[in-house]
Amino acid sequence: MSNWPDHRIVDLLGIQLPILQAPMAGATGSAMAIAVARAGGLGALPCAMLSGEQLRDEIATFRSACPGLPLNLNFFCHQPPSPDSDRDNRWKQALKPYYAEVGTDFEAPTPVSNRAPFDEASCQLVEQLRPEVVSFHFGLPEAALLQRVKAAGAKVLSSATTVEEALWLQDHGCDAIIAMGYEAGGHRGMFLSEDITSQIGTFALVPQIADAVRLPVIAAGGIADHRGLVAALALGASAVQIGTAYLFCPEAKVSAAHRRALDSAAASDTALTNVFTGRPARGINNRIMRELGPMSDLAPRFPLAGGALMPLRAITDPKGNSDFSNLWSGQALRLGKAMPAEQLTREIAAKALALIAH
Repeated sequence: MSNWPDHRIVDLLGIQLPILQAPMAGATGSAMAIAVARAGGLGALPCAMLSGEQLRDEIATFRSACPGLPLNLNFFCHQPPSPDSDRDNRWKQALKPYYAEVGTDFEAPTPVSNRAPFDEASCQLVEQLRPEVVSFHFGLPEAALLQRVKAAGAKVLSSATTVEEALWLQDHGCDAIIAMGYEAGGHRGMFLSEDITSQIGTFALVPQIADAVRLPVIAAGGIADHRGLVAALALGASAVQIGTAYLFCPEAKVSAAHRRALDSAAASDTALTNVFTGRPARGINNRIMRELGPMSDLAPRFPLAGGALMPLRAITDPKGNSDFSNLWSGQALRLGKAMPAEQLTREIAAKALALIAH
């Protein structure tokens, strides 16, 4: 499959197909990355919720199954929040009725919800493990760390949700830019602004970023089949990053409740919410989003909002109750198909090429 109209991403990343698997922390691992890589796309490992030992094991599994194929390691670049006990207390008070309802101890210490930002230890892992691609969410790490990543031989990607963010990423060392539209599931990659009203849909964002930067652009958000890939290429993207469609694959590590929601939710039943982590992220509407949000001024800053929800989830999740659990999903969920990820990747590419040649 070499007849792609734009070869910049496949050449830059050493892949056969202009399809990248979105990392999706908590929902994907080496099984998904292996399947996508074997099809010719770029597999990814989400690192923000993995320990160093877990990451080493996942990479070893991938390398054993896919010798010589490139791999993307994805990291968060947020700044850890300053302590704010007043805000934490206000948030927990808002959840107090739910604690009483499920029967958990409101007075017990609140667990800490954590997502590790890219730091010295992460950088040392990259230098030791030498992934072909390193991608970032919420901007880029400090310049000295980024230079070490590039010196280790990795190509660097990051997400932009506005043209301004794309230009910033270009000026600060990215090799390619993921244009993340409003439709995308999971956490928004926004980092120059916290204003949700600044967010742009994928098919308005992609051509504007493609016109504004000299780097290749990867379209993300609302793309789940061959038609989305062809449309993105026509608008100036060199490739696409697909997330939600892969959640329907058997390789996805989603809960039974999450899978039921994916199978049954209407395409219109997603929203941006900050109640689960403190940053805007798109997921399927559930009880707590409807009753407290979806965007709540009470939620502590990322990633601390999730801590007070953990005792509730400890009781409800095992029962298959998703009232207090994030159900990340993009707006294209009704385009999802339950098939193995390798088959899905190959099908999207083959149908796209057929449509391009038509």
